[in-house]
Amino acid sequence: MTERIATPGDLGRRVARLRESLGLSREQLAGRAGIDIGYVEYLEERAASPSAETVSHLASALEVGVEELLGATADLPPGRGRPAAGSVLEKLTEQECLRLLSPGGVGRVAFNDPGGPAILPVNYALREGAIVFRTAFGGPLDGALRTGVRDVELKIGFEVDRIDEAGRAGWSVLVRGGAHHVSSDDEQAAAAASGVQAWAGGDRELYVTIVPAEITGRRIRHAP
Repeated sequence: MTERIATPGDLGRRVARLRESLGLSREQLAGRAGIDIGYVEYLEERAASPSAETVSHLASALEVGVEELLGATADLPPGRGRPAAGSVLEKLTEQECLRLLSPGGVGRVAFNDPGGPAILPVNYALREGAIVFRTAFGGPLDGALRTGVRDVELKIGFEVDRIDEAGRAGWSVLVRGGAHHVSSDDEQAAAAASGVQAWAGGDRELYVTIVPAEITGRRIRHAP
């Protein structure tokens, strides 16, 4: 019986992107891999369970390892593959940055604590132009925010990005601004209305707001 491969992730998309990064047509990939062009088309456009032999031939033709082709490296840090041909780096407008931030999700907050620079991932929401997230009372960020000086905010950085591993593309947005504890009743109500929840669980009842002073972003795209 022919062994079929259970393929994690989007195999067809990985095949297509790797093929394009090498400048190959479907016909050329089929020739390299010794398989029918019709199957290459099927594989790129639909869910498929190719044989172990076919996967091995495809990986060799695409100049990658079988594990990378199958997505087994998905738990490793992104960006380990070769860049796509004709990639360019473009600056994003503030409006585009806000659009990318607006769905919420996971971002990274950068600040200084007594031990030096620190970066922590947090679940966030964008509400009325401000970043809102939750953390724990007594945690590193809580302590850093307590400057001891009235009306002085901690200046921090907040970064969000998305990496398209298969497409060798992605974007990043950097927000710089003042962060403060949410303390007034009105602010508490607005922060709670954002619906932000911390995946880390536990007691994370301290809301923090970042008011942007500067928003910049960049995108890696493929030149036409």
